[in-house]
Amino acid sequence: MSHVIIPEDYHSCLNCYETQEAIGLIKNLMQSKLCMALKLKRVTAPLFVDPASGLNDDLNGVERPVTFGIPDAGVDVQVVHSLAKWKRMALYRYDFHVGNGLLCDMNAIRRDEELDNLHSAYVDQWDWEKIITADERNFDYLKMTVKRIVESICNTLDEVKYRYEQLDTELCRDISFITSQELEDRYPDLTPKERENAYAREKKTIFILQIGGLLKSGQRHDGRAPDYDDWKLNGDLIFWHEPLQCALEVSSMGIRVDSKSLDAQLTLAGCDDRRALPFHKMLLDGELPLTIGGGIGQSRICMLLLKKAHVGEVQAGIWDAETQRACREAGIMIL
Repeated sequence: MSHVIIPEDYHSCLNCYETQEAIGLIKNLMQSKLCMALKLKRVTAPLFVDPASGLNDDLNGVERPVTFGIPDAGVDVQVVHSLAKWKRMALYRYDFHVGNGLLCDMNAIRRDEELDNLHSAYVDQWDWEKIITADERNFDYLKMTVKRIVESICNTLDEVKYRYEQLDTELCRDISFITSQELEDRYPDLTPKERENAYAREKKTIFILQIGGLLKSGQRHDGRAPDYDDWKLNGDLIFWHEPLQCALEVSSMGIRVDSKSLDAQLTLAGCDDRRALPFHKMLLDGELPLTIGGGIGQSRICMLLLKKAHVGEVQAGIWDAETQRACREAGIMIL
């Protein structure tokens, strides 16, 4: 059974019809603003990939991909978890150049997701990737990119609020950057998620840097696959979400591994067997471009901007009977 929280005295600022209209507005505005802010071009993306390519995202390494066979092709394929690796290969194959990138709609099924107010089995993201130079593989470039994304989100909110005067969402444009180790040092007695909540409650808009490696405690702040983000140059963008009184992660992103960091992270993660996969061989041989990229949750952004208490209010999904009952009794419209 999923775990659902019903905020006290919750009511949606928009009715169901207005919500559907606003979702379309948000998605159109965000795509346009992201493309302008980051110099991206929209491309078509796959729903499934051949696992032998090494292009599927392994997330934390324990999630089971949805697999099915295509008889005429003679292969079993996997529904993507994300397009983190596919995008980099696409930039190479589609002849993109430094300073430009791609944006695509990513739709995924994560069958093992623990369902709650923020998580469902269906994932929809704006997945983006951009070619950079070796000199741009640094914190300053990462932070500048994060700021442009936050501006895109906040500017989208301004236009949505102009359309719906009853919407009273407020977001902070000032981003507080902190490393995962600094966060552990600040709140040593809290779990990683509790640290995120505590810091986001105080700062409102935060970016947690350097996720994936071991902290001084011997624990990780969160899991990261070893073959896309450079664990020293990545992070999560988080906003404080008033309806649920919690930290709401809207994007995981980072400067991607080069051959040196991939070599080190594959060994650290015990994934040396991946070196033989086509994608990984090309990366280790320096054939693929240096990039920065990430995913921005479409439903998460809609939840944030529209002050929704449950992801089921902004995307159609499957929920257990208890969740449906609790939401129905609270007047929360699950699609």
